[in-house]
Amino acid sequence: MIAVKKDMISKERVDAWFNEWEALRDDIHAAHDRRDGSALEAMLKGIAHYEQLLINSAESDAGFSVQVEYELMPINGMERFQFIKMRPAQYACYRQLDELYKETKKRCARLRMI
Repeated sequence: MIAVKKDMISKERVDAWFNEWEALRDDIHAAHDRRDGSALEAMLKGIAHYEQLLINSAESDAGFSVQVEYELMPINGMERFQFIKMRPAQYACYRQLDELYKETKKRCARLRMI
């Protein structure tokens, strides 16, 4: 398991990451409402943003890998994330990514307490 760097999950840093996600989330939601196929591009940005969050908060300098377990990721998060990456244009995947962000934010708070 790749441990988390405590200084990278400070409230200020986490809030900044999640503010960026909220802007992306609004774009993705609007794209799904329009049903014009533009949700894919926004979802790919959201997926890359989530990967970057995991990479930046990890003690390891290695890039993102689905073969490793990240301390910051919620329970069964990697399986869910792989599902999202396989079908990024689907609305269900958008909802799943949003839930992963919410659970990761809660996990950051718990890890800060330890």
